[in-house]
Amino acid sequence: MIIVMQGGASPQQIERVMARIQDLGYKPHPIHGVEHTVIGAIGDERGKSALESLVGYEGVESVIPILKPFKLASQEMHREPTVIEVNGVQIGGGGFALIAGPCSVESETQIIETARAVKKSGANMLRGGAFKPRTSPYSFQGLEHEGLKLLAQARQETGLPVVTEILSPENVDLVAEYADVMQVGARNMQNFSLLKKLGKVNRPVLLKRGMMCTIKEALMSAEYILSSGNPSVILCERGIRSFEDSTRNTLDLSAVALMKEWSHLPVIVDPTHGTGVKSLILPMCKAAIAAGADGLMVEVHPHPEEALSDGFQALLPEHFQEIADSIRPYLELEGKTLYRPTAQTLEK
Repeated sequence: MIIVMQGGASPQQIERVMARIQDLGYKPHPIHGVEHTVIGAIGDERGKSALESLVGYEGVESVIPILKPFKLASQEMHREPTVIEVNGVQIGGGGFALIAGPCSVESETQIIETARAVKKSGANMLRGGAFKPRTSPYSFQGLEHEGLKLLAQARQETGLPVVTEILSPENVDLVAEYADVMQVGARNMQNFSLLKKLGKVNRPVLLKRGMMCTIKEALMSAEYILSSGNPSVILCERGIRSFEDSTRNTLDLSAVALMKEWSHLPVIVDPTHGTGVKSLILPMCKAAIAAGADGLMVEVHPHPEEALSDGFQALLPEHFQEIADSIRPYLELEGKTLYRPTAQTLEK
């Protein structure tokens, strides 16, 4: 349920309503707007009739049921688009993230070279995997803690905020020490223990849609993070598994438009995993912007033929430069701004 307070409701009236929500066994989630305060009451729907009595409390304008199963992620709860800021980079509400980097961190030379190249081309965030989920147990699993240290070094060198993947609840605190954004991969989208733990850290979470999950299921996974206390969730469409075998996955750009319609959370697109075909990345970047995306995530490697994972789909830095140049008119047309990080770049 949503409890809409009157425009002139006092802090005492708001506190009284929130206390009553808690007494009824619900968790209050206040959102303080310019004119109104809205309080979401989240909990067991079987007792929602008791919440309807709040309409008689002083300062309450109305009590409205939330129809979507994802309550906190829904636009019914939060009309204005959520804007997530990461070291000066704004994502959502017109702010656009251009995230680039290798699939996995392999060496100091590799990650520093890549970070400098993508920053020069216009990227405002750096991606790189320290912990890698692999289908085969014999494939490269990442440098783990050492990889995190190298990502932090690349951030120090370039000023780019770091996005890296978290695989298990046990490593959340460790990764949070180094990452600016915690990424949940497609395989972990419904790892609910991990999602709950991420709901308690002070880091934005980039949540990738599972390869065989519906849009509603993706938003329900975001709900786990939001309901656990972390309001900073970025949704990511990275393609779903279908009968089509000409591409690595089927990039569902209709999901971007629909998630933007249903939810206030920012949505980005990963055309690299979405297609697995280098020649398709640029057109899918343009299409993603047209569909309303708040950002792009692209794999870039200085020597793809030597990459320890997913080299076949990684772009060379010069090809990423072409993409960055090509999408600028589309960003301008859609009213998107590519904010720069506020951290200072440190030159050697």
